[in-house]
Formats: sequence, C-alpha cells, structure tokens
Amino acid sequence: MTIGTTSSSQAPSETKDEGIVQDQLQQVQTLYPSRVVLTTYPSQYGIDPVPLHWGAKTPAERGPVVASRNQDTIGKRNAIGAGGGSYCIYRALAVAIGALTPNHRPDFRLTEPTHQIGPFAAWSDPEKIVSLDPWGHAIVEHFSDHIEQGVDVRPTIAVTQAHMKLAEIDDAISKGILHCDGDIVTKNGELKVVKVASEPVWHLPGVAKRFGINEAVLRRALFEDTGGMYPELITRPDLQVFLPPIGGLTVYIFGNPEHIPDPTKRLTMRVHDECNGSDVFGSDICTCKPYLIYSIEECAREAQNGGVGVVVYFRKEGRALGEVTKYLVYNARKRQEGGDTAANYFKRTEFVAGVKDMRFQALMPDILHWLGVKRIDRFISMSNMKYDAIVGSGIEIVERVEIPEDRMPADSKVEIEAKVADGYFTTGAVHTGDSLDAVKGRNWDEIAH
Repeated sequence: MTIGTTSSSQAPSETKDEGIVQDQLQQVQTLYPSRVVLTTYPSQYGIDPVPLHWGAKTPAERGPVVASRNQDTIGKRNAIGAGGGSYCIYRALAVAIGALTPNHRPDFRLTEPTHQIGPFAAWSDPEKIVSLDPWGHAIVEHFSDHIEQGVDVRPTIAVTQAHMKLAEIDDAISKGILHCDGDIVTKNGELKVVKVASEPVWHLPGVAKRFGINEAVLRRALFEDTGGMYPELITRPDLQVFLPPIGGLTVYIFGNPEHIPDPTKRLTMRVHDECNGSDVFGSDICTCKPYLIYSIEECAREAQNGGVGVVVYFRKEGRALGEVTKYLVYNARKRQEGGDTAANYFKRTEFVAGVKDMRFQALMPDILHWLGVKRIDRFISMSNMKYDAIVGSGIEIVERVEIPEDRMPADSKVEIEAKVADGYFTTGAVHTGDSLDAVKGRNWDEIAH
C-alpha cells in the first residue's frame, strides 16, 4: 500500500472527527454564547461588585450575597463559589443534559418563611456569625430591588414547617415518655416541627480569625484542596465571601421558635453530626441514632412542658472525613490484631485519615446565634469540642446530658468509651490503660456481642 493510498483512506475519518468536534463546540456555544471566563481580577474592565459589608447593622447596608456567573451578573458578583452547596454540581449536570436552562431564574412567590426568626443582635456582629448569611432567608423582603434590576440573588436559608412520623416516637408514646397533646404531638402521634435549612456562606476573614490562621493561608488551602476549582480565591482578595461546595445543616424546632431567645423559657438542644449508617439504616457500631432519637424525645418533652427543643443536624458524615474513609476505618478496626478495642479506636482513624476528626466545631455555634440562643438549659451531648465551642462563643450551658446506658448498642461501647477517655463528658467511670483495652467490639462473624 502506497503512502498516498494510506493518506486517502484516513482522510474521511479525520474529516468525521473534525465534524464531531465542531458539532460539540457548537453545542457549547449555544448553551454559553459568551467567552470562557476562567477567573477575574479586581481592576478588570466590567468588574463592579455589588457592595457587601459583612456585619452591617441592616440588610440594606450589608447588601445581598451574589455568586451567580449568569452573563448579566458575573461582573456584579461579590462572592466566590456557587449557590446550592454541594448540589451545584447537579445543577451543572441538569444544564448539560438540557433539563435546565443556564439562565433560569427562580420564581420566589409563596416561598416566604413560615415563621419569623430574628433579627437578633448577632446578625450584625461579624464576630458571632461568619459561616452563614443571616439574611439568606429574606432576600425577597430585603433585596427585591436588586432582583428586579436583573441581579441573580439566591436564598441560602429556608424556613418551613412539617409533621414527623417516627416508629421510635410511637414507642415513646406507648411508654408514656411523650403524650399526644394535639399541639407538639398530634393525636396520630406525629411531631409538629419547624424546619430551617441553611447552606454555608463563609466570610473568609471571619473564618480565618475564628480558627486563628492567616486568611491568605486559608485561601490557598481552599484553592489547592478543591483541585483549583475556585481561582478567584487567589485572584480576587477583594471578594471576602465564599460559598463552599459542602453540605449544609438543618434545624428542627419543637415548640414555638419565639421561645428560643426568651430567657423565661427552658431550651433543650442537641447538635448532631450526620451518620447515615446509624441515623438512617440503624448500624449498631455507634451511638448516633440512639442519641438522635433520645434528643428528639427530650426536645419534644421540653416543648410539651412549656419550653422549646432544638435539634441541629449538620452534614458532616464520618466526622467530616466522609463515608468511604469511615468504612475503611471500620475494616481496619475489625481486622487489627487484638480485635476492635477502645484503646485503638482513634489510632485506626488517624492511620487512615491522618487526623481523628475534621468536624472542627469552631463554626458550629453560628447557627445558634442566628436562632437567638443565649442559654441552653439541657445540652444533650457528651462532646467536649461542641461544648467548648458553644460556651466559648458566649452561650451558657446549664446542664450536659449524656446518652442513657440502656440506649447504647453493645457494639458501640468501643466508640463511647474511647471518646470518654479522650475527654467526652460523663458522670460515670473513665476507662484508662488495661481497662480501656478490655473494651472490645464484636467480630464480624459474631451474631451477638
């Protein structure tokens, strides 16, 4: 076969490939007619951010948080990142497959909060709230003029109400722990609850100060460990707000939300970090679900006694290490020489993840300040990190409540005794040395502990 013949036989294939590339480029051009903007700079032509003054006294002085890269808004952005937290990726997929137009604007009619919360003094204190937008639930009320002018402002907080139906609550009613009062617990055994969903909105100078680190270091670490997804963390030091692609939180309020800041009303509270395996599917290797159910019962009971109960549920799966890492640690714990012992509980996590816990509770109290919390009468948690963060932020905790012994699954004793030995609150004995090593979990092939 001659060279000329080879070239001739390849030409149709090359032409076909070029046609495919041109077709793909045309599809991209149809979705996104403007040029690609990889990053922006403070002095760049067309860059004129909407003024944003974190901690200002009023929403008008503070200004809206604007992160959209919509063609009409990109020059007005005053925040880095994208709305929706981790769900922004699904929005991108919806646009790519044609299920959603890139320039869709939400219709916010009838979406207003079902209950009035705040405002409180902490909302305008840049020291108290640095990880959420205190005005994120009221953009229509306070920033409608910007929306009408075409600025793509999105809510980051929503407030609604619902009924909860849980088999465990039915059991609590049958045992007399709760009763059907028709207010907190309906005659059908459902819990009436006010729910608040919040997405993360980080004021970078405030976050850096909260952790005692340099803002430039924080920006570089966020840039590097998100795969360079957000170059404006580096190129736009004038943009102080970042919407990180992480899970948010949900607040469940039992009773009247207006009672939360009322010093004459008792408040029972749990701050709970997500554990899908236990919370949803009932894994018995930890105390997460039993503690969560117990806290819901106690919060509802407090509300029935004239106070109010609050459960805050953070999306920090596996101590914010993630579920894959958590399961790898489970494997290592069960396979290690000597079995799954409390003495080695944290070591196995550190061997896999390099750190035993990445929840870093320093930002956690922000939602409590947003709710107007000044005092927690009963804090249903044994965590020293949560306690220290809350008290350190200026909120009083009157009583700490540990999980009752009879609520602990047998295999979870490894976790709870290891945490108590590490500083978690308890009114009981603290295992050390040989006694800690003797606390041992079930092997995989054991039916009963």
